[in-house]
Amino acid sequence: MTLKIGVPSKGRLMEKTFEWFGARGVEMRRDGAEREYSATVDGADGVQVVLLSAGEIPQELSAGRIHLGVTGSDLVREKLADWEEQVADLAPLGFGFADLIIAVPAFWVDVDTLDDLDAAATAFRAAHGHRLRIATKYHRLVREFLREQGVADYQLVDSQGATEGTVKNLTAEAIADITSSGETLRANHLKILSDGLIHRSEATLFAARAADWTGTAAATLSALAARLDIVLPEALERLPRATDAA
Repeated sequence: MTLKIGVPSKGRLMEKTFEWFGARGVEMRRDGAEREYSATVDGADGVQVVLLSAGEIPQELSAGRIHLGVTGSDLVREKLADWEEQVADLAPLGFGFADLIIAVPAFWVDVDTLDDLDAAATAFRAAHGHRLRIATKYHRLVREFLREQGVADYQLVDSQGATEGTVKNLTAEAIADITSSGETLRANHLKILSDGLIHRSEATLFAARAADWTGTAAATLSALAARLDIVLPEALERLPRATDAA
């Protein structure tokens, strides 16, 4: 059985993923034109690259349609509720860094922490008759984080476009979004709460627990892990081999 690896289909994530594998002797290259979603692998027998959007890879891992996948740790945690039961974290790849943070208008001089935000949210509801709105694409991660921190008097609103612009456009009072340098936040007159880091994301290689590991797939994973210098989690080391399925 061919071992399938989901790789981001375009941009810097695809390029850096190809570089990471290439530096370890597994050469990946895209076939044909940019719109053709196929790639070739040299240096690893029995391995097939499947080009997908980074946002699709968590669902494909969860469904077991791919064995391995490279995507942001933020996307796996957001899209898979019980992610540790569905995928195994094999290796951080050292690129694709970004922080999921909570930011508020810079002119909120008395709001610098989550406790301040909680107080501001209570006051906002009393003054306006509805809850303070936080715009985000990361509903699960933000809700879990704010619940753990004791912030309750708010509502999450979905951001379909540029999240940083929602405060200026008066569709939200605060935001929770990914940032790398913070420049876009500053350009939109927003500031990050001092304790408002929700998750520090990084491109990561994940393995799907629900994939079909019978046949030769598990043996291929062991050989690939040795080539990449990855120590497999104990649960994956016990995957069935071809002799087990016979």
